[in-house]
Amino acid sequence: MADTKADLLLSGFTNYFLWLEQPDFAATIRAKAESGCRVRFLVGDPNGATTRARESIEDTSLTVSTRIRITLENLAKLREVPGIEARFSAAEDATDHVSLSVFRFDGDALVTPHLARSVGHDSPMMHLRRREPSGMFDRFVEHAEELWERGQSIA
Repeated sequence: MADTKADLLLSGFTNYFLWLEQPDFAATIRAKAESGCRVRFLVGDPNGATTRARESIEDTSLTVSTRIRITLENLAKLREVPGIEARFSAAEDATDHVSLSVFRFDGDALVTPHLARSVGHDSPMMHLRRREPSGMFDRFVEHAEELWERGQSIA
């Protein structure tokens, strides 16, 4: 993420771990946006049917809706920063979103296809680099971009 200059898209269903595991993540995001980088967060609706269904599957104390709310709480503190955008995935896309996380950093992406009955952090992660048009990088990023375009702004 340190080298990202133009486009940062964080489209995990919860994105909560970023705020907990990355030192001073809010300051990093703020600095990226202030330097002209487009910073976008796509999360699931904490009150949505897909979220409730996923909570039932995972059956963990740290629920999916709580993890989403961690992200929303932290994003609220950055609301005044131009260049930071946030959306909920559209209800009709939530099942597609919860099953695949795509974190784009310009020409690099971390992609996690979520295993059916596992918590996200127990699923495998792939590091993709954009090498040619229409390759694996573009296919995953285009999927995330479509979810972004169909998403609803977080007020």
